[in-house]
Amino acid sequence: MANGAIEAPGIELGLDTFGDVTLAPGGEAKPAAQVIRDVVEQAVLADSLGLDYFGVGEHHRDDFAISSPDMVLAAIAGQTKRIRLGSAVTVLSSDDPIRVFQRFSTLDAVSSGRAEVTLGRGSFTESFPLFGFDLSQYEELFEEKLALFAELLKQGPVTWSGNTRPALTEQMVYPHTESGALRAWVAVGGSPQSVVRAAHHGMPLMLAIIGGEPLQFAPFADLYHRALAEFGRPELPIGVHSPGHVAETDEQAMEELWPHYAAMHNRIGRDRGWPPLTRLQFNAVASPNGALVVGSPETVARKITKVAKALKLSRFDLKYSHGTLPHDAMLRSIQLYGSQVAPMVRENLAKG
Repeated sequence: MANGAIEAPGIELGLDTFGDVTLAPGGEAKPAAQVIRDVVEQAVLADSLGLDYFGVGEHHRDDFAISSPDMVLAAIAGQTKRIRLGSAVTVLSSDDPIRVFQRFSTLDAVSSGRAEVTLGRGSFTESFPLFGFDLSQYEELFEEKLALFAELLKQGPVTWSGNTRPALTEQMVYPHTESGALRAWVAVGGSPQSVVRAAHHGMPLMLAIIGGEPLQFAPFADLYHRALAEFGRPELPIGVHSPGHVAETDEQAMEELWPHYAAMHNRIGRDRGWPPLTRLQFNAVASPNGALVVGSPETVARKITKVAKALKLSRFDLKYSHGTLPHDAMLRSIQLYGSQVAPMVRENLAKG
């Protein structure tokens, strides 16, 4: 089966986390080990609620606990039954495509065919110096490694050459997946070139919508469809990864999220030269037209439905972890997302 052709009926609704380091009840930062165990618990809850996907991000900073998503996903696989498991994202530029394929084909085996991988360049660059890669090759590294990964997905002899790793000649890479397919998404933050690249390689498109207005991404969805047609590719899924939080009421969701979201934004912003986030800016990004999917189940379902219709989505992943937002608040958000938001979204979309 071709990459990306595995599709559940209707929209898939999933969750993403970066394993953000949260606070203990006493106000101190939790150890990374406990955060990782909390993520496993969150994934088990998502599975019990019938959600479709659980994605784990890769970072190499002290404010995120997970640097090896596939290891955490393997632990989750042993405690879940049906939910699909993947990365959000794997930083392919600073990794070896062969090892990435091997790790996720192994995850596919231990999860009985539930593995996926989302490939990206990442919005953080700590992995480049950590693993000895030059940031001046930022574009070339991803371009070449994605091309190699596309060959690996065919699960046959690979012949490839480039500038960023040794060439391969008729090389077999093991293990193969049991089904012969591994769904591999390409994560895109807003570059038309990246959209076309995903279509060229015949990989599903994952749009990371973390700011601005989601409907502004409609031209990227249209470009992807046009590029698939020009490359002679079949229609493939489009997904969205977007941050959010669910609580019983809009006010509760906003008040729970605001201090943790602001602290996270400002911490990252100090490294990137951003001004501090104001409450007015937060309110704007959380408005009906903003990228932050926050509110009561009804509000969140309405917003997801609107984006899903506009972009003709096959998948929506809620990035539910936000800096120091407590584990218990995330569990409640997941519970509401799975038990109330997901059914409402599916019902809304079924109505057309």
